[in-house]
Amino acid sequence: MKRSIGLWQLIGFAVTSLGGTLLHFLYDWLGEAKWIAALSGVNESTWEHMKLLFVPMFIFAILQSFFFKDREDFWCVKLRGILLGIILIPVIFYTYNGAIGKSPDWLNIAIFFTCAAIAYIYETRLFNSEKYRCRSPKWAIATLCAIALLFVIFTFATPEIEIFKDPLTGTYGI
Repeated sequence: MKRSIGLWQLIGFAVTSLGGTLLHFLYDWLGEAKWIAALSGVNESTWEHMKLLFVPMFIFAILQSFFFKDREDFWCVKLRGILLGIILIPVIFYTYNGAIGKSPDWLNIAIFFTCAAIAYIYETRLFNSEKYRCRSPKWAIATLCAIALLFVIFTFATPEIEIFKDPLTGTYGI
């Protein structure tokens, strides 16, 4: 496959959108199997929706990295894009809910897809930028792995703070 950044990013957005949607339901579909909980959404908390964006973006980045081995900036760009996407989810969700009130499900779904799109557009701009330089690709990879570990840990040992609270049941984690 020719290495067109725009095409790769479009495929990434599609994979993230489809993957995040599937992961939203996978835990329930598999009878609340603990082995899939680390990757899928286990409740309707904001944190779990952030995980639904992170997991497919990170997995796609790993696959994509095999085709972009010569790009020294690859992991730094991916770190920035993924961080932007997962930070935008609570920012938009809590801003909207604080200003308007409870948001309808369709809006929560739109927030997910919008954050994914913004993250991939941002990555594309960084990939195409002549000015962006990556200082430490190893640090970027380590940071992404640390974030992945936090998603796993907080699935099973969930802090009792608002971002982890399921608004439907009032519970935390699984």
